[in-house]
Amino acid sequence: MHGYLPAHTHLIIFYNMYLTLNLMLVSFSEMLDGCRALLAIANVTTPHDFDGLLKSMRPMGTLTFLSMLMSEVIKVLMTSNTEEETWSWEARDVLLDTWTAILTPINTMNVNALLPPDGITAAANLFSFIVECELRLASATAFNDEGNSDYLHASVSAMDERLSCYALIARACIDVTIPLLLRVFSERVARLNQGRGIIDLTETLEELYSLLLIIGHVIADEGEGELPLVPNTIQTQFVVDFVEADRHPVILLSSSILKFAEQCLSPEMRASVFSPRLMESIIWFLARWSRTYLMSSDGIAEKILDSGHHHEHSSKKTLLCFFGEHNQGKLVLDIIVRIAFITLTSYQGEKDLQGLTCYQLLHSLVQQKHICIHLVTLNSWHELATSFSTEKTLMLLDTAHQRSLAQTLVRSASGIRNSEASSQYVRNLMGPIATYIVEISRKHNFRSIAQQPDILLSVSCMLERLRGAASASEPRTQKAIYELGFSVMNPILILLEVYKHESAVVYLLLKFVVDWVDGQITYLEAQETAAVVDFCMRLLQLYSSHNIGKISLSLSLSLISESKTDKYRDLRALLQLLSSLCSKDMIDFSSDSIEAQGTNISQVVYYGLHMVAPLISMELLKYPKLCHDYFSLLSHMLEVYPETFALLNSEAFAHVLGTLDFGLHHQDADVVSKSLRALQALASYHYKETGNGNIGLGAHTTGLKDSSGNVQEGLLSRFLRSLLQLLLFEDYSSDLISVAADALLPLILCEQGLYQRLGNELIERQPNPTLKTRLANAFHTLTSANQLSSSLDRINYQRFRKNLTSFLVEVRGFLRTM
Repeated sequence: MHGYLPAHTHLIIFYNMYLTLNLMLVSFSEMLDGCRALLAIANVTTPHDFDGLLKSMRPMGTLTFLSMLMSEVIKVLMTSNTEEETWSWEARDVLLDTWTAILTPINTMNVNALLPPDGITAAANLFSFIVECELRLASATAFNDEGNSDYLHASVSAMDERLSCYALIARACIDVTIPLLLRVFSERVARLNQGRGIIDLTETLEELYSLLLIIGHVIADEGEGELPLVPNTIQTQFVVDFVEADRHPVILLSSSILKFAEQCLSPEMRASVFSPRLMESIIWFLARWSRTYLMSSDGIAEKILDSGHHHEHSSKKTLLCFFGEHNQGKLVLDIIVRIAFITLTSYQGEKDLQGLTCYQLLHSLVQQKHICIHLVTLNSWHELATSFSTEKTLMLLDTAHQRSLAQTLVRSASGIRNSEASSQYVRNLMGPIATYIVEISRKHNFRSIAQQPDILLSVSCMLERLRGAASASEPRTQKAIYELGFSVMNPILILLEVYKHESAVVYLLLKFVVDWVDGQITYLEAQETAAVVDFCMRLLQLYSSHNIGKISLSLSLSLISESKTDKYRDLRALLQLLSSLCSKDMIDFSSDSIEAQGTNISQVVYYGLHMVAPLISMELLKYPKLCHDYFSLLSHMLEVYPETFALLNSEAFAHVLGTLDFGLHHQDADVVSKSLRALQALASYHYKETGNGNIGLGAHTTGLKDSSGNVQEGLLSRFLRSLLQLLLFEDYSSDLISVAADALLPLILCEQGLYQRLGNELIERQPNPTLKTRLANAFHTLTSANQLSSSLDRINYQRFRKNLTSFLVEVRGFLRTM
């Protein structure tokens, strides 16, 4: 305990201060110091040791004191009730961090084994008080229309961190927490039913909103990026084999919420009770809850039934079986789908609510194939799909939401076991959308009506839907998605011609093509590939012929800024398109060779680069995403089609070299790495070609004239000099040494005379004779040690990497001090 003495002493003083003085009279700095002391102790002790620090000298444990202290801080916070952050805000956050430090390990273990009984009681008392305060504040601010209070009127995501801390406290006493939440929730629902049509229910609705967020955090984890498991404390604290499944506390609570949510299907209830804000919390809860409990895919329930470990897993087994596919799961799934349908059709204009429905609830359902199997058999799901494809109601959704919904509906096809039936489902779903695009483009008066708001909106919606479907392509539905895209090839070109001055529509067109090509290209047979490549070439030519993406210098500054943003988005899409086409020569699942059809992907990639390169300025490369996409394409292109690069005209070639030099000195190591790989591809191509008697990069290696007519250094000489400067004198990540070695070796082999001159210059500039000799030996060893040869095979690259690493260790330190 001696190691904890200063903090322990601070704790006793803080405790005595708390007992003898009113909390409001304690100085803010002393209060915060005391809270930070508790956090410091919690970070280096176990829960038992933490609780015992105060119990050894006072009538209560430290956990009990922590509970009392936080309750007082919350009281102060509620009393002040200001939007400005005060000391009580900071004190609450520090105390929540303290509880987190204590309870995070417990969240993955058995609570009773780690938390003392007094600690469990203290957590239960604190959580009960938190719920009481949250509901009181929800009620008090129910009529606050300002909508900017950070404490309650915040988005679900903004409250997430605090609610996650509350959930840890609740799980420490889960056998008390769940019955408490069930009781409080049931009371609010009863109050709604009794007062509906009689009294103003705004306060009760706001309380239910907060309750649903709290309950969702307590009984389920977020599971971002993976499927969450049932929280460990819920698995271990309800070991009650003799209780019927429908009496399990978590099942009772979940069922109560599902039953309440189902009432929104009634038009009368929607009008009087289910406001858009309350529906947001319901949709959020259903999305979070379903990822954990609905038709769990881990098979644990069946495994437990077959094992002898009924006691330790009985709670999880009961939960997963009750909401499993052979029990209540399909019924609950149907309710969830019908609720989702209602939010999309009956709450028009509620973007946040509909966004939660599309991006969280429905999206999470189709991520799980075992759920898709049941989803596609539901009448409610087919009603949603039919409404999407043939009715106008869902056309009122935000266009981005329509893209997400299309993606979701197409992904659900993975649940259809028969491949042909799966493709037919996609055709039925997306056929009317493609038909609309084809028919509108063929109208004789389309050019004259294209700018009408309703036509413009309809075209945008349909393009977003096509893009959503294209991004959901998978092997089973690939054929249907290809047919979908193929059917609108010519209409897409017509739309690009007609809407060439509508940057938003141009971007939607490009993004659909990008997603479609990306999902299809590796699966296409030779004839299909030829059709896609030809289409992409025509698209690029059309885009280029209208000078789309160029900026007029006569525009005002604000318009130039807006144009740059549009140009950035378009260029990114074009780069992604070219990268997808390149991938065909790397990954190809087709049964025949594309050369059989005379298809040359390098031609369209060459044309694309020739068109795009001059549009990419150094200023645009400051956009991180565009920068990464550009250098990804450049390195990939030069590795696969280096001969195409040599065909670029002098202007485009010089521009690409300028961007390559920019990339070599970029702050992002990934950009530098891609630039080095591009440089390696160029130099190795030239070395191998000239070794076989060909011209390689030809005149580009001997020098180019700049705008003033002066002959500049050849590209290989230029980059050999630049790369040596970087390696010897500039700052960079050590992780780049290997990829830099791979670029440096072919540059040295191509420009051996320049390498010798540069080395001699550095040696002669060294005034110290000892260091001069050391540098000369290092340069000699770099190109001769480890039996290094003049070939560019894998073994030789490995040898040169070792040589360069040793070389830099030997000389970089004293060279940088010259």
